[in-house]
Amino acid sequence: MPPSTAGRMPAATACNKLRCAPTWAAGQPRLSKPPRFRQSPGVHSAPLQRLLSLPPGMAREFATLEDRPAPDWFATCDPPERKLGSGGGTAHLLATAWQTTGGNLSFADWLKQRRKLLIHGGGQSRRLPAYAPVGKLLLPLPVFRWAYGQRLDQTLLDVQLPDYERVLQHAGPKTVAMVTSGDVLLRFARELPPFPDVDVLGLGMWVTADKAKDFGVFFSPRQHPTELAFFLQKPAPDLIRSHAGEYLHLVDTGMWLLSERAVTVLLKKCGWHAAQQKFTGGGAQTYELYAQFGLALGTRPTRPDPDIGALTAAVLPLPEAEFYHFGTSRQLIESVVALQNRVLDETKLGLVGAKAHPDQFLQNARCEPALRHDANHSLWIENSVIPAPWQLAQEHVLTGVPENDWTVRLEPGVCLDFVPVGETGWCLRAYGFDDDFSGALGGDKTRWFGRPVGQWLTRRGLSLADAGLDAATDIQQAALFPVLQPDECSGPLLEWLFAAQPVPNAEFARRWQTARRLSAQSLGEQANLRRLFAQRHKLRQHCLPALLRNGRYSVFYRLDLQHTARDFARSGRPLPPAQLETGDDPLHFVHDEMFRAAVLRERNDAAWVQHEARAFERLRQLIIREAQLSPARPRAAVQEDQIVWGRSPVRLDLAGGWTDTPPYCLAHGGRVLNLAVNLNGQPPIQVFAKLSPRPELVVRSIDLGVEQRLTTYEQLDTFAQPGSEFALAKAAFALAGFLPRFHAGGGFRTLEEQLREFGGGIELSMLSAVPKGSGLGTSSILAATLLATLGDLCGLAWDRHTLFQRTLAMEQMLTTGGGWQDQAGAIFGGVKLIETQPGLAQTPNVRWLPPTLFGPAHANTTTLLYYTGLTRLAKNILQEIVRGMFLNSPAHLRILAEIGHNAEAVFHALQRCRREELIAGVQRSWTLNQALDTGTNPPEVSAILERVAPWTAAAKLLGAGGGGFLLLFARDENAAGRIRQELTTHPPNLRARFVDMTLSETGLELTRS
Repeated sequence: MPPSTAGRMPAATACNKLRCAPTWAAGQPRLSKPPRFRQSPGVHSAPLQRLLSLPPGMAREFATLEDRPAPDWFATCDPPERKLGSGGGTAHLLATAWQTTGGNLSFADWLKQRRKLLIHGGGQSRRLPAYAPVGKLLLPLPVFRWAYGQRLDQTLLDVQLPDYERVLQHAGPKTVAMVTSGDVLLRFARELPPFPDVDVLGLGMWVTADKAKDFGVFFSPRQHPTELAFFLQKPAPDLIRSHAGEYLHLVDTGMWLLSERAVTVLLKKCGWHAAQQKFTGGGAQTYELYAQFGLALGTRPTRPDPDIGALTAAVLPLPEAEFYHFGTSRQLIESVVALQNRVLDETKLGLVGAKAHPDQFLQNARCEPALRHDANHSLWIENSVIPAPWQLAQEHVLTGVPENDWTVRLEPGVCLDFVPVGETGWCLRAYGFDDDFSGALGGDKTRWFGRPVGQWLTRRGLSLADAGLDAATDIQQAALFPVLQPDECSGPLLEWLFAAQPVPNAEFARRWQTARRLSAQSLGEQANLRRLFAQRHKLRQHCLPALLRNGRYSVFYRLDLQHTARDFARSGRPLPPAQLETGDDPLHFVHDEMFRAAVLRERNDAAWVQHEARAFERLRQLIIREAQLSPARPRAAVQEDQIVWGRSPVRLDLAGGWTDTPPYCLAHGGRVLNLAVNLNGQPPIQVFAKLSPRPELVVRSIDLGVEQRLTTYEQLDTFAQPGSEFALAKAAFALAGFLPRFHAGGGFRTLEEQLREFGGGIELSMLSAVPKGSGLGTSSILAATLLATLGDLCGLAWDRHTLFQRTLAMEQMLTTGGGWQDQAGAIFGGVKLIETQPGLAQTPNVRWLPPTLFGPAHANTTTLLYYTGLTRLAKNILQEIVRGMFLNSPAHLRILAEIGHNAEAVFHALQRCRREELIAGVQRSWTLNQALDTGTNPPEVSAILERVAPWTAAAKLLGAGGGGFLLLFARDENAAGRIRQELTTHPPNLRARFVDMTLSETGLELTRS
């Protein structure tokens, strides 16, 4: 694995870790069970089992303290009596997990039941002592200032998981397990290349030979870059360069994907007897995955082995890979600095990015001394109380420091770790910033505080013999760290422990000599992790009010606000008044109201309803305000006998739906791929408008056979009222300037007065030849068509982009919410990808695509449109999902990001006219929509899909799902015929039917008689 390459950049967030009782679903949300045709090429959607190797104490407490129970999670440790190596440790982890969670399944059946993600985090952590008891895998990471949906209690594991799981689910059918490391964080492109379906796939990254020398390196022939020729462990740079003429080299990221055959061979090398399903020696034998197994892989292995040589192997570079190592105290700070520095664009960071950030990290901490950027660099304070009398220097890692009133002056490079032992004791582990806790106590190169151990003893009037220590003992096993009760700790004692030139103190020497002392090795076993977690939890809760008060400058409104609200609610602390100001990010006000609603909901306080209502109202007003900034001045622009005829297709959404919905699109931009179609040969949405001599507004529904006459502003201004008739038409009239607040001149005293000035009234007739709840975007498309028709009649000169934005505003005026893809799908014809940038002004950028795959050769032949006869309205669905967006739910945000990425993939499939890729993308859309909302695929729809599954390559309910129209991609024309026959002969209900579709290249059309 490559070294960390990090500059210096701070993130002074004073509260950032503890998991007391998080939800188990910190990884990806569960997907509903799909019909059997639903598997997409290259996407493995089976659930995962996560297997962790941790230090002994943490392995015992993991399920409870992390609230991650079996069988989805399993944690164990290597046996204490021997070192197993990475290969033996992998075999031990798999075997132990099977014995514990496998039930009556054989090992082979258990292995194939669910893919296994194995993360090794059980090392001794000699060079990063602060997190040795819990393992580096569970070290707390600050919230990244550029990220959304992260948690104050997040660990390295939490941040690793989404990408690790994405890789494992992307792997080919052979893969049953992935092995990776717990002390690194890998970042790479969202789009992954196709993975070779081999027994062993190593994932690498491009680095120079000088950086690769400290890690494993894959070599592949230049003519066949995915073929693994051989693997070397820590080769010298000159050796790497000597192969450069013939081979490419990739450094090993530690991520290895294994087939069942590969796992079987690995276990055999570790002493596993497959027939007896146990290790022959009573446990896994010592074996190295990288230094032994890896050297036997490839077409030209450096250490041939017949069993391993029979396995197929390949290597693949991770695109745009970044590597962050957490192996040492120094790397801990450098890697977090580099991560915080990934995004420097202040337009994306807001006021968070406008502040200076030294490399100082405060989490779950109360730190009272004033910090200076230069004097206090390389500072990590976590789970600690540092009162004002403390004097800090630089290069400190301070962890676990309890409540105290000591006066302490820290020297540069001194680190302190207070580890709870028993019910009241504290083990005082003081050490140097760059100590590696390696070597014999008497060795010349063994260091403690950066100096020989013997020097530390001599300067305190002690010797190894006085301390009962053996010069040959490894410093990791040496009992150096005293266990004291709270009243035994003091500032002078601390300074005596770490001072380069301590003031002689015989009493302190005696107390250290006679105290119960623990070694770094035994400390992990003796640590009371429940006390450690409880202190961290208490300190984090103490930080929450300050973070909220400082929300405009901190990462607060980017957090997972639901989880944060739960934490805040349990603290019992009152909510502080909002500190936001007029010029702040408008969305902060929305997030603030929704956060307060979530806190009160957790406390069963009925006032949460008002706060949530205010959040939705603020969002509505933000969007409506954009329309009000350019009010309208309507004038009669047609002859008295002319009729304006507006007509629109409906939209079929293929990918990207939900990313167009506020507030998500306002914060992240939207990306949707859809097409405009006419149904049964005609545009199904039609509006007719003409002038009338009477000063009134007349609205008629041709399909419903009803009408309403409006003569006052009060009658018109009822569009937002629940159950209001002709709400769309009323809102369209309002936006066209027939309500004073939307009129460029401020309006008139009465509607009658305005209409007389206008030259008469307006008659508006509407036709929607689509069932309600169709999923085709009918409501928004009708709204856009109404606005276009009125705009033409009233001389408003609204172009398609203006119609797009005003329709979005109209949806908010009607309190139905919703995104922009429906009107965009109809306003702009053809097949297209529509994108917007973050910001309140959602301006669409449209990229059109060739219509080939929806032309006559496919539409109604292999691609079918079927009305299920089922209805489900999207408003309640919308409200739940928008709540998740408001609260930065990581599950929601992760799925929405995947949905947006999938739209890009479908764009490329259509651009290349590859139907198989289109089908895979549409099926991925359907899977992701179900992950976002479990009600998307109700039993009635699932039953339809199951009936046609043998002939269906992909299927997707259009729109929000739950009912309406179903888009079916048949495997071929014969399969399409079978689908038609099955559903026509045995329809699920009397309303269900096939509907012909034809691509509309024009989109919305306007003509005059």
